[in-house]
Amino acid sequence: MIHPSALVDPRAQLGEGVEVGPFTVIHGQVSIGAGTVIGSHCEIGGGPSNTPLAIGSRCIVRSHTVVYAGSTFAGGLDTGHQVVLREGIVAGVGFRVGTGSDLQGDTLIGDHVRVHSGVFIAKRSTLRSYSWMFPRSVVTDDPHPPSEGFNAGATIEEFAVVGAGACLLPGVTIGRGAVVAASSVVTRDVAPGMLVLGCPARERGPAAAVELSDGSAPAYPWRYHFHRGYPADVVAGWVDEQQDQ
Repeated sequence: MIHPSALVDPRAQLGEGVEVGPFTVIHGQVSIGAGTVIGSHCEIGGGPSNTPLAIGSRCIVRSHTVVYAGSTFAGGLDTGHQVVLREGIVAGVGFRVGTGSDLQGDTLIGDHVRVHSGVFIAKRSTLRSYSWMFPRSVVTDDPHPPSEGFNAGATIEEFAVVGAGACLLPGVTIGRGAVVAASSVVTRDVAPGMLVLGCPARERGPAAAVELSDGSAPAYPWRYHFHRGYPADVVAGWVDEQQDQ
């Protein structure tokens, strides 16, 4: 299950059935849960931190991904290729992060968060459960780059959606169920359930007023019509919630 070309520190703890691909390096103070698959040319547990790295069970870490020491990922982590996950990340179950994304660390991530390809997330950000970030979206943390006056990154609340190419300025909060349209630049907080768009982004009304492209139903809340990849018990709760509306 471990390729002969892989370098695995003898102090690393690998659960039952863990697979390690060619030319991957796994440092000491790393624990990897049962059934996890680490692809080729990855580096797991390196970087400046001497604190442990924990990767849960049944995860998939694809080729050329770098995961620094000092983070914790619950079961079901699923990365694309060439992902960078820095130190200080605490992620819940079912976190999915797409190819070429870069998370700079010290970030809190809830359950079943979805981050698409090419996303940059600055330090001290928070992504609550079931939030979405679409391709090439960016979270910043420096109000006057380059400077030493770093603020926190953004907070993205439950069920919120950040569209492709959007940019969130330091310290903003995207409210629960809010939607940031593609290519928008968010300079201030977005209220729960609202749609914003533009540069700078301006409120355009409730997200629930947006129709699906076929006109069959409102596009938001998205959980009332999009269920792919979510646990059956979670989906059942969303269905019950919709029926109670």
